[in-house]
Amino acid sequence: MDCKLWLAFSVWLLLPTSEAGRQMPKLSEKKLCADSECSHPILIARAVQDYYPGDCRFIPIRQGQLIYVYAMLRGRGNLFWAGSVQDSYYGQQEARIGHFPSSVVEETHPLMPASTEVETTNWDFYCN
Repeated sequence: MDCKLWLAFSVWLLLPTSEAGRQMPKLSEKKLCADSECSHPILIARAVQDYYPGDCRFIPIRQGQLIYVYAMLRGRGNLFWAGSVQDSYYGQQEARIGHFPSSVVEETHPLMPASTEVETTNWDFYCN
């Protein structure tokens, strides 16, 4: 009996505890993008403060970093944007698109109008 209990406990310890590979709740049902696939950046923004994400849907941002913004969430999630962080040296940080509060950045360069409303999908909030 002790052996089975020890084996079950050992397996439980090895189970992943991260949020990776699972569906997270949607922040919004719609988003504004430059095109129907949200593949073109809307604007470039600069971080005015550090941001430490609460879960895997969000990206960490350091003050001064440039962020390419691809989508602005609408409705209940309208305080969040989706983008990719660019360090001062290209390739220094892994390119990853995630969400962040619009309040931690300032718009520096508008690129394309965010005139296309697109429904969000489960993949927009999937943690990988």
